[in-house]
Amino acid sequence: MLAYIVRRLGLSALLLAVVVAATFMLHHALPGDPAAAVLGKQYTQEAAHEMRERLGLNDPIPTQFVRYVGRVASGDLGRSHVSNELVTEELKRALPATIELALTALLIATLVGVTLGVLTALRPRTWWDVAGLTAALAGVSLPIFWLGFLALQAFGESGVMADVLGVRGLPLGGRFSPAAYSLGQFVNETPAATGFFLWDTLFVAGDTQVFLHVLKHLFLPAIVLASVPMAVIARITRASMGDALLQDYVRTARAKGLRARTVVLKHALRNASIPIVTSIGTQLGYLIGGAVLTETIFQWPGMGTYVVDSIRALDVKPLQACVLVVAVGFVIVNLLVDISYAWLDPRVSTAGGAE
Repeated sequence: MLAYIVRRLGLSALLLAVVVAATFMLHHALPGDPAAAVLGKQYTQEAAHEMRERLGLNDPIPTQFVRYVGRVASGDLGRSHVSNELVTEELKRALPATIELALTALLIATLVGVTLGVLTALRPRTWWDVAGLTAALAGVSLPIFWLGFLALQAFGESGVMADVLGVRGLPLGGRFSPAAYSLGQFVNETPAATGFFLWDTLFVAGDTQVFLHVLKHLFLPAIVLASVPMAVIARITRASMGDALLQDYVRTARAKGLRARTVVLKHALRNASIPIVTSIGTQLGYLIGGAVLTETIFQWPGMGTYVVDSIRALDVKPLQACVLVVAVGFVIVNLLVDISYAWLDPRVSTAGGAE
């Protein structure tokens, strides 16, 4: 198993090197003068020449690459030409919001998707199966922006469901209501605060009322973002569990008189878990990188909104940093998924891989 993990670490390190090289070339692959991309609307020939000299853009490409690797290794991702603030400081504010939203959406997608997939696999060709597959197909087919629009209209503060049921709808826009709480100031002034508001309000501040306030803001965008991965996980679970339930070891377990719950969870689901874990891992990468639409719709101040603002302002350094962060996140998630294979099925490590 150790040799398998070492091999996966080596492959991940190689992939990280490719990712760093690709993000470096992103700056130079843009059409026109890279200095013009950095300056944006403030571009003049004199300013561009000064910018190229100051940033070393006139140096040979290998020299620039070595310098870029050194800066990335030291945590220096450049400075935004719009705000003149370090990109790392801006990411520290945006990234926790995206990770919190993505992890919440993944938790919802995993719980609902795996449960739905197991139930439909246990009841093939029944209304459970038809309803589950229909829901999964709808989740994959409907675009995020349409689901977000429907959610706003149905469950928002002035949504249809709020009017029909006579209840107050879910709050929309941002991670909290600034008029009610000053969570931004709390995070800045509290050394133990992490920027993950669910954790900070519940475990750092110990205030369940504020925790529930944050959770209400998080719930609707998390449900919308979870719709696609929920459908994918449900379909993968259904197919994998359907194959596992037909295997001889499941029939043997049932013949021994084991309880149905033990047969399903210990024997079938455990042996069907590798495709399920793979889908969950890949969906986490999708959630972190694909939250742009959801964050824009719900005015969520995360990395997706940060990317959109950077594109509008032609701010290259934040774009370069976001691509690097998302790509590194994909590599790390895939590495953890690969390592989990060896724990779930020891045959994987002895066979030399998961292929």
